Amino acid sequence: MAGIIVRDNESFESALRRFKKLCEREGRLSEYRRHQHFEKPSERRKRKVLAARRKLLKKMAQQAGY
Repeated sequence: MAGIIVRDNESFESALRRFKKLCEREGRLSEYRRHQHFEKPSERRKRKVLAARRKLLKKMAQQAGY
């Protein structure tokens, strides 16, 4: 479970914002949405192709030194 430590004099809104960003970075929201309803095989393939494309672009950018 994701968790944050609330800093001294930190407002609730900013702590909530940090928590939401942490959950998004960990992929919890996308995981939740993915299990929320049935995913058709064509949607699954499309998601995997997009993920592979993002991974390839990230790798190419890393090699180029960005």
